[in-house]
Parts: sequence; structure tokens; C-alpha cells
Amino acid sequence: MSAPAPSDSLLVDRSVARRTWGLEQPSLGLSLGGTHGADQAAAHRRWVGLAEELSLHSVWLPEMHFQPGVCPAPLVELAGYAAITERLRFGTTSLLLPLHPPEKIAAEIATLDQLSQGRLLIGLGRGFQKPMLEAFGVPPAEKRDRFDEALDRILALWREHNAREGRTPLSTAQQPHPPLAVAAFGPKGLAQAARRGLPYLASPVETFDQIAANQERHRAGLPDPSGSVLSLALRTVFVSDDAALLEAARASLEAEMAGRRKGMPKAVNEALESPLEARAVIGTPDAVRERLIGIRRQLDLDLLVARPQLAKIERSAAEESLRLLERDVWPAVVEDGGR
Repeated sequence: MSAPAPSDSLLVDRSVARRTWGLEQPSLGLSLGGTHGADQAAAHRRWVGLAEELSLHSVWLPEMHFQPGVCPAPLVELAGYAAITERLRFGTTSLLLPLHPPEKIAAEIATLDQLSQGRLLIGLGRGFQKPMLEAFGVPPAEKRDRFDEALDRILALWREHNAREGRTPLSTAQQPHPPLAVAAFGPKGLAQAARRGLPYLASPVETFDQIAANQERHRAGLPDPSGSVLSLALRTVFVSDDAALLEAARASLEAEMAGRRKGMPKAVNEALESPLEARAVIGTPDAVRERLIGIRRQLDLDLLVARPQLAKIERSAAEESLRLLERDVWPAVVEDGGR
């Protein structure tokens, strides 16, 4: 399939994009995992309530299937959170377009955008695990073409229905549609995002240096290479003054990453071989503050989607980490402004 023509680019001025995303200043989001059972659903609602209480920018869910601890229906889950909040935005880190009929996804996104009164953000992905793709009847070699075909169809449906008189089930609250980004890691995914003029959403395992290099690759592929798009990244961030707790957090993350390597693309495994400090931020408030200011300058970061939850860390400690990040760390990152 041919690449979208430059005239089909979604690229807009970065200042306009920041306003559209509600990112007038560098902002914090919260990453959530999958939901299984009533206890975990209640725990997620508590996280969402905390994010609303702390005035975070957004909460984010991935789409993944056939594994423990994943989220197979992020739009359904996010609809529940929209009903119990008033201000918080909601995003998908990787809604997997090749797996679904585009007409269905277009309708579901439009419906949730209406229900949430325009608080929806959509990160799009292709999927990388061969068994998952094949279970949905998607030949892995076709995933990128199917992604482009689905996105073209979705955008066409929204254009058609938003232009009609009155509201329809496919009309979106945000115009011309909810903000879009593309989850990408390798050069093909980065090129696919760039051709559309869409920001790329950096994965939680890339090192910060890899993100910077990928930003350059992405920028070179934009319809206007002199332009720029939003800088978005997911990252594990854990803040504490307790040295033993920080060591436990590091050990928990190392064990988690080691367990995730099976079935991962080569580029992801290479990233996971890097030192923990190159791809996660764990430390005291002072240390994390200094580190994030440096990262903000390096990446010109607009949105950091942080994950404080770790398997071997108590819920109360993870919540306190998020509070410390929002209260004692992030204001200095915003004040620095990338100087």
C-alpha cells in the first residue's frame, strides 16, 4: 500500500497540538495495566481517583491479549473511568488497529469521546506478537498495511459524520477528531507515524538516548522535516526517601523486565539489556527531580506518562511515590521549562 500523500498529513503547529492535547505546560499522566477480577478493578478505580485528586493530565491503558495482566478492551475500561471523573483525560497507549474492523473502532472512539465530553486521547499501534496477530486472523507481514487502511477508513468516517447536520453516533466531540499518536519503536513504525504527521509515543523500555535518536528519525520523516510534533513518553518512575524501598523497587523492575523478554522484538530485547538507569527513574525526590529535568531538556518532553506500580512494592508506597512525584518533583521540571 502506498504511503499517505503529504496532503493527507495530520501535522499541525506544535503550539496548536499542545492546546489540543491540553498540554500548555509539561504534564504528568498515569499508566495503568490490565484489569482482572473485582479486586483489581476496584484498585484501578482507586488509581483513577488519585489521578483526578492530584490533577494529573491523563490516565492511559494499553491493548494486549492472551496474557496475564493485560487489557483486552481499553475503550470499555476507559468508559467506566470517564463516568466517575470530571476533568481527567483518558488515553490508549496502543489501540491495535489491525485487529478490529475500522467501522467498529471509529464508532467506539466517537462514542467515548462524546460520553467523556472530549477528554479522549488515542494512541494507536499495530501489535508485534505473532501468535496474537494470527489469533485475530492478521498475517504479521500485513499488519502495517492493515494499520494504514484502517486509519484511512476511520478518518474518512469521522470527516463524513462531523460534516453532517446534527449529531450522529460517529460524530466526535473533539474536532476534527480526538488527538492521535502512534506507538512506535523500530524504524518502520517511526516512519509510519511520521508520514501522517503524528507524534510517536515512546515505549516504556526504550532508553532515553534511544528516544532522542528515534525523535530525530521521526522528525526526518515528517511531511515538513523542519517542523516538530509533541514529545510523549511512558516511563517507570518511583520516588521515595526510603533506601530499602528504592532497592526493592529496582529489584522488582529488573525481575519484571527479565520476565518480559520472551517473544519480544530484537530491538526491545536490546533495549532491555541496557542499565536500569538508562530506561527508568528510581530515586529520592532530589535525585528524581534532577534526572527528570535533564530528561525534559534532552527530549523537550510535553507529556510523561509515569508508572509507579511495581509487583513487589506495596500499593501504599506506590501511591506515595505518585504523590511525591506530583508534589515535590514535577513542579521543578515545569519551572525549568527545558532551559
